Amino acid sequence: MPPIAITSTETVRDVNRHRILGLIRARQPISRAEIARQTGLQPSTVSLITEQLIRQNWVTEGAAGQAPRGRKPRLLYLNVERARILGVDIRPALTTIAIADPNGRVITYERMPTAPQPRLFVRNLCRRLQAFLRAHPRLVCEGIGVTVPGGVDHARRRLVAAPNLGWRDIDLKAPIELATGIPVELENAANACAIAEASFGTHREMKDLVVVTVSEGIGTGIISGGRLVRGASGLAGEFGHVSFDERGPLCSCGRRGCWEVYGSNTAALRAYSEALGRTASVGPA
Repeated sequence: MPPIAITSTETVRDVNRHRILGLIRARQPISRAEIARQTGLQPSTVSLITEQLIRQNWVTEGAAGQAPRGRKPRLLYLNVERARILGVDIRPALTTIAIADPNGRVITYERMPTAPQPRLFVRNLCRRLQAFLRAHPRLVCEGIGVTVPGGVDHARRRLVAAPNLGWRDIDLKAPIELATGIPVELENAANACAIAEASFGTHREMKDLVVVTVSEGIGTGIISGGRLVRGASGLAGEFGHVSFDERGPLCSCGRRGCWEVYGSNTAALRAYSEALGRTASVGPA
């Protein structure tokens, strides 16, 4: 499928580079001619960008491909040894820190408790990330992706609200960048799942898909026409805190009868505990 939509501030060259990298990752091994056909870019543009990617060690050339006549094309692969991506998945009980290669394969991970106080949590997370990077001194990290179970203001680059965490208007990006010296991207967890499925999953050929996540809460990520749909407020498709029973159980957001109090992991545990007559719990997934 086409790459996920990119911000309008990027240059045409950046956009084309992103498209070509995404195509190589999804269709590798692939020839320059096939890249030109699938992207609609001029062969000269494809050659220029792929040569730059090879010089930067993002892409490698492999064996020659098949051709009905003439010179056999050299096939391109993503260089999975070039760099790593650091991921941070924040959930109400536990936060996961993971290293993945450019193909989305998780190499290693560790978990830490999610402190209920946001300032304390950010301090603990920054220290943990610094220790994590010291433990992997050869790691060349291109960026850190942070996912949160709540709304993200991408203009201000802040977490707006995460009802399941009880957090509001929290700056996660700046403190982590300051502590690690690595660029940080902040995203809603369900949106990140949709991007991951569209980029690496079994549905990566699809231009339109909806991902519904069920954990401590319910989230929704939408890809339409190959683009991530965030909506004006960054909460497109979110229905976990839509109430359909004003007399229902109290939700963490303050309303009653939200979808999350009936359909989440927390709701299942509550119902199970009521059936047992005692508190039930589960370990980390």
